[in-house]
Amino acid sequence: MIQAGSIGLLGLGLQQAGLLRALGESNGAPGKRAKSVIFIFLSGGLSQIDTFDMKPDASEDIRGAFKPLATRTPGLHICEHLPMLAKRSQLWGLCRSITHDSNEHSQGHHIMLTGRSELPVGFSPATPLPTNWPSIAALAGKVLPPVGSLPASVVLPEKIIHRTGRTIPGQFAGMLGNHHEPFFVESSRYNPNSYGAYSDYLFDHAEGKVDGTRLQFRVPDFSLPDSVSLDRLRDRIDLSRHITAQQEHLERAAASSGMDRYGEMAVSLLADSKTRAAFDVHGADPKLQNRYGRNAFGWSLLMARQLVEAGVNLVQVNLGNNEAWDTHQAIFPSLKNYLLPPTDRAVAALLDDLQERGMLDDTLVVMASEFGRTPKIFKLPNVTLPGRDHWGAAQTAFFAGGGVTGGAIVGSTDSLGAYPASDPQRPEDFAATIYHALGIPQHATWNDLSGRPHFIYHGQPIAELFG
Repeated sequence: MIQAGSIGLLGLGLQQAGLLRALGESNGAPGKRAKSVIFIFLSGGLSQIDTFDMKPDASEDIRGAFKPLATRTPGLHICEHLPMLAKRSQLWGLCRSITHDSNEHSQGHHIMLTGRSELPVGFSPATPLPTNWPSIAALAGKVLPPVGSLPASVVLPEKIIHRTGRTIPGQFAGMLGNHHEPFFVESSRYNPNSYGAYSDYLFDHAEGKVDGTRLQFRVPDFSLPDSVSLDRLRDRIDLSRHITAQQEHLERAAASSGMDRYGEMAVSLLADSKTRAAFDVHGADPKLQNRYGRNAFGWSLLMARQLVEAGVNLVQVNLGNNEAWDTHQAIFPSLKNYLLPPTDRAVAALLDDLQERGMLDDTLVVMASEFGRTPKIFKLPNVTLPGRDHWGAAQTAFFAGGGVTGGAIVGSTDSLGAYPASDPQRPEDFAATIYHALGIPQHATWNDLSGRPHFIYHGQPIAELFG
């Protein structure tokens, strides 16, 4: 059954073209499907060896400073600084053999956020281009129907921006066209001089802790000014619609600029208090906020859960601004003190919250970076503490809920954590796992701006995660 949908926007909705979710169709892939996906992206590069694929028997310059911690799953150990996730291993599994060929940030972001290992013709690491592949979030937003006033796909709490101010490619609609950009919720303030989960966990890789109290996690304001009632707003919208000569002209204008779509979505949210509440994390139960952590990581994942509960199909959560996980130096204090604690708490709280609400079986939670990090610890010139470099050849991706078998381990790396030793998986397989969970049929296609069709799937879902 094909479901048709449009953005309900007080009479201003634009019909969404393309394929929609095909419910109940068999792809010859894992039988269990989620209804929604929360995609946690750790910009900068999570070290697999220091978190989910530890090598305690390797030499000190490989194994690092952290000790393995036993989980609830016999034989499964993870980093000692992830104790809350270790206690919940019955809820999650790992793929330790994600691999691609790039060790560069921009290329790696584009590869993992689009699920395409091959870079598009004319790719530039300096800026997003309309010739880029569409992101996973953009494709999901195009082919899945919006639910009421909410979009099918949301990215939060910020776009990924390098400390130099350039926006990282791979996050956007690319060849889909601007009208199909993901719906970005800008809650975090871009800060080029610091990293991490403000306020308590803001840091600099060289200097350590930074005062983050000046930064605020801003909830989108969809309220009307006191001087404008909703009826008055509707009157103004109706007048604008009557002045506009042709609906076709509106559609052409919207297709050339995603801003119209954003404006219409905001207008629709003004009329719907229930969906507005999905963005309001500061109004959530104080005890629940404490469980997630009252910081940028905790509030981001709490907002993601609220949006999924309200009907959003895919929420991408960027945990860590400005490539926060890029631990070239001071890797061990940065992970121990500033990055792993808020992540451990927030992800564990997300799993508990979803389970308590009966949503975990219907929500696939995935967590990955643009790449892993080198097995060999090294020290940059003129720095005090060592780190690890970029490494596309191996990373571990985290999967929970959505039918994932608790404690499942797919693939392995060699004794150094450098290369897959068994069952290598490509970014295409990672993306296919997300698409399958969302119920997108395996033969689904999308058209670029010139009308050429492209397949959505370029790999197979990682079936072994689902038992």
